Amino acid sequence: MATTVVIHPLADDRRVLPMEKTGELLQAPPEFCLGISYNPGYQSVLKDLKQSTRQRFVAIEFDYPPAELERTIVTNESGLDDHIADKLVKYAHMTRNLKGSGLDEGASTRLLVHAAKLIASGIDPGTACRGAVSEALSDDPEMLSAMNELSASLF
Repeated sequence: MATTVVIHPLADDRRVLPMEKTGELLQAPPEFCLGISYNPGYQSVLKDLKQSTRQRFVAIEFDYPPAELERTIVTNESGLDDHIADKLVKYAHMTRNLKGSGLDEGASTRLLVHAAKLIASGIDPGTACRGAVSEALSDDPEMLSAMNELSASLF
């Protein structure tokens, strides 16, 4: 992440961006605000943010939305009915419980929306969960089997 250190003078009290090729210093206007999105769970140890970069930002951790809100998101984005959306959200929670037990991450709301759109278009829920969720989360045959059993228990 050597390129990240280039923003250090912009992200601290100097509020400037050095343009090495032209020798310019671009001054950030007073209303300028810099934000970054970083998912450390998806990065390897080699790609962790340097402490010098981390210390220039306020950190806010986001978790999955509460079940009711997640169901609302799934229904609004897919047109799926509440009953099936509830099952998808339950499925997501089940996959999230596998995190650390062979699965790096559980089903995201994004993956649920993908599955819901497939179901709303007429795809069997088990097939939709397999294609949009299980296969997106793992290549491990045993983990895929476990996730497919979870979806089969609901649909």
